[in-house]
Amino acid sequence: MLATGAAQAAELEEEPRLIVEPGLSARVAAIVEPVVRDLGYRLVRVKVSGAEGCTVQIMADRPDGSMAVEDCEIISRALSPVLDVADPIDRAYRLEVSSPGLDRPLVRKSDFERHTGDRVRIEMEVPVAGRKRFRGLLLGIECDSARLRCDDTKEGETEVLLPIEDMSEAKLVFTDALVAEALRREKAAKREKRAAKREERRMERQFRHRPQRSADRGGE
Repeated sequence: MLATGAAQAAELEEEPRLIVEPGLSARVAAIVEPVVRDLGYRLVRVKVSGAEGCTVQIMADRPDGSMAVEDCEIISRALSPVLDVADPIDRAYRLEVSSPGLDRPLVRKSDFERHTGDRVRIEMEVPVAGRKRFRGLLLGIECDSARLRCDDTKEGETEVLLPIEDMSEAKLVFTDALVAEALRREKAAKREKRAAKREERRMERQFRHRPQRSADRGGE
């Protein structure tokens, strides 16, 4: 069930994105993020592309990292009238709402924490040790920096600490292990959904079979 209460909205608001988009995409993000958050989702990324006409891509997910087609439809229906009123794009555009996918961008500290042990590709806005591009195994988080075991560094210099706010992009690298983990999560989500439906049917049967109490009669 989609949670839309004030408590969850506050929880989502507490953790900002540390890697954000520039320019027009940033202006669109400022409009859509409060709407996405109030629906109980997290904004991952906004991308405005001019290829083959203008496309506004909104990437979002649930706090646990999951996202279904139905979730995308909910967000799209909510955002369309908001963007029509705000009118941040000066030309016709196509709105696309999507899940982050297996090779998802990492934009929050919790994203890096959740994917410790996975392989990542990072592009720095501010160079570290004279370079901007890194690829390797994510070892974990230290304060607001990600520790990475790089694929292409010299012996004795295999690890590097990269400030998350100085990154322009961080993405998971598509691997067999990532696919296996995604399948495991999908199966777990289906099991939970089936269990919830069974519980709902059980409660309905219990309610139908509950004996009706006679109304109290005055004077008895």
